[in-house]
Amino acid sequence: ARCGRSVEEHFHREAGAGRAGRIRSRIEQGIAGAAIPSFARDLVARKAAGFLAAETNVKILDIGSGVGKFCLAAAHYKPKAFYYGIEQRKRLVNHAEAAKEILRLENVSFINRNFTQIDFRNYDHFYFYNAFYENLAGTDKIDNSIDYSRELYNYYNRYLYKQLEQKPSGTRVASFHSLEDEIPQGYHIAGSEMNDLLKFWIKI
Repeated sequence: ARCGRSVEEHFHREAGAGRAGRIRSRIEQGIAGAAIPSFARDLVARKAAGFLAAETNVKILDIGSGVGKFCLAAAHYKPKAFYYGIEQRKRLVNHAEAAKEILRLENVSFINRNFTQIDFRNYDHFYFYNAFYENLAGTDKIDNSIDYSRELYNYYNRYLYKQLEQKPSGTRVASFHSLEDEIPQGYHIAGSEMNDLLKFWIKI
């Protein structure tokens, strides 16, 4: 199973170390949006929202929403769904709330908590932009306001894996720059974009 696998094991699984190195390089370049231009981030939001909000009135959770870029863009492009961003940094949530007010979006909410403190049963589908990766040594950090560790990385991956595993068939996940440790085996790839960095999953 993918749950709890170490980063090194992931990089050297059956795909081979060469491909794994390329995946890691892409993720390192894109972490926290550092190397992703704004037009590309907008494209990611549109494509992910199109997949996740295929039905009306669904509730979509962005895990580690930062300043709310995905939720805000998705709410604009797919207004018949509801978007919830959870972020443990209050400063970033404040920025997201301010942008929401300026854009006058009524189908977006932001939650200032750790994602392990919410009930996943309240949400239908999920967006995940590798929010745990900064816990690994040698990666860029958004700031120093929270703790980082390999233990937290593994714990968060296991927790998300278990939550997604409990969701019903038909649950959708859009992952961007993900190592896929958090995706249970019951989810199958329904498509991908942007050189496989953006992947669409459906639970069978």
